[in-house]
Amino acid sequence: MSEIEELSQFLTLETRLDVKALALQQTLGLTGTADGRQMLINTSCVVKNLCKLLNDFQKSVAKDASLALINLTADEDLTSTLVAEGTEIIENMLNIITNPEHELADPACMVLSNLSRTKLGSERLFQSMGEKLEKYIDIFCQEKYNKKGARLHYLAAVFSNLSQIPAVRSYILDPSRTCLQRLVSFTDYKDSTTRRGGILGLIKNCCFETDHHDFLLSDAVDLLPKLLLPLAGPEEFDEEDNDKLPIDLQYLGEDKTREQDPDIRKMLLEALTQLCATKYGREYLRSKNTYVILRELHKWEKNDNVLAVLEHLVNIVIRFEHEIGYDNLKKEVEVPEDVTEKFNALEPAL
Repeated sequence: MSEIEELSQFLTLETRLDVKALALQQTLGLTGTADGRQMLINTSCVVKNLCKLLNDFQKSVAKDASLALINLTADEDLTSTLVAEGTEIIENMLNIITNPEHELADPACMVLSNLSRTKLGSERLFQSMGEKLEKYIDIFCQEKYNKKGARLHYLAAVFSNLSQIPAVRSYILDPSRTCLQRLVSFTDYKDSTTRRGGILGLIKNCCFETDHHDFLLSDAVDLLPKLLLPLAGPEEFDEEDNDKLPIDLQYLGEDKTREQDPDIRKMLLEALTQLCATKYGREYLRSKNTYVILRELHKWEKNDNVLAVLEHLVNIVIRFEHEIGYDNLKKEVEVPEDVTEKFNALEPAL
């Protein structure tokens, strides 16, 4: 019997507390190195035992088990082994998240966020969720769903990762469901960068579905003001400019602040840029006076990476359609190499 197999024997609910705690500390130490993680993964019962310990009556034991699982799943080289048939790690995490009385729902969300970063992990997770994805969206939208104080912000990162899969985007964009309508309300959520960023990652990926631009910009979803509001500041516009803006962006007041995270500002602009891939999207953005929001943002923005995306977007918005000459920039035109690279850089990440 190997040392790891011997160690795993003590990672059980029935083991005496002091022995179990010591075994967990050793396991946690091993998760800190690539070699240690590989050894743990190669011992089949370790992950199953750690999952069971998430329900240990001793809170410190359950917490250490969750930390070990977070560390293991953070290693993308191990994802294929972790999500293989029979490990049940995904099913265990989903059960914890849906239990409103479980204290480790947040770590469970982090584990799934780690596992779903790869395409394989996302596909395996979506397979486990089945048609119940909307149930998890419902849980996510109930900020006090968990009675033990878990906020479930990392579910947003899970949804963002899942949206790299075409089938998930189709599910989210199905007009017969209200998934997207509920999620877009978190683009300006003040209490969590993780929640805002995750939902914006999902929205950006959905914007690549050019056949759905009409739906995304319709009154049903009303996406444009949700993307522009975090980019808007306290600047005052004359009455003519104000009247052309979406109602949510009119007369914002001197206390209005912009999104502080540059990565999120960049994602907002990338989503807007992708909406400009279709003639309908470009004309809609122009009709809603998007340019004045972008103009004032350009005066304020200091981050070079954000400025690069912003200037590319402005260049599209200010051009006349006869200069562009095509409906769908992604499907119908041989665009210059530099422009192709900019669009490709925005593609849903796998």
